[in-house]
Amino acid sequence: MTNIKIIISVILLSIFGYALAQSGGGMNHAQHHSAQTTDNRVAVDFPPAMREHILTNMRDHLLAISQIQEAMGKGNYDKASKIAEDRLGMTSLKLHGAYESSKYMPQGMKDIGTTLHKSASQFAIEVQNSAVTGDLKPALLALSKTTNACVACHAGYKLK
Repeated sequence: MTNIKIIISVILLSIFGYALAQSGGGMNHAQHHSAQTTDNRVAVDFPPAMREHILTNMRDHLLAISQIQEAMGKGNYDKASKIAEDRLGMTSLKLHGAYESSKYMPQGMKDIGTTLHKSASQFAIEVQNSAVTGDLKPALLALSKTTNACVACHAGYKLK
């Protein structure tokens, strides 16, 4: 009986949400985006070659997260761990030229970057543990800390 009530509630909420969106009562993505009129992010100036290097790294970070999710979805936790450590974790700092790029970053941006890399390394450990325990929750929480660092950096900083 409780399941039927839940299903009916979900259907009613869906209908209400659809009606609200159709009536213009809801805000679509474009409307929400245009409602943000002021960009208060800190603009960080990098030399042109370093700027391109950082943008390339950020795109690779996003690709790595996608590949991690795919590997986890397929139950390949060792592969997810390797991707995380090699491309996002503390091991990746040399590959990404972190020392050179950090010279141009404000301290807050450096701190977020450190959080990103440490969280990714912690995720690499947690996802390996998941292969043994069968419990994905600690790995998913660690991965969310990693992506939260990405969100925090993009919310607080922009490249000139």
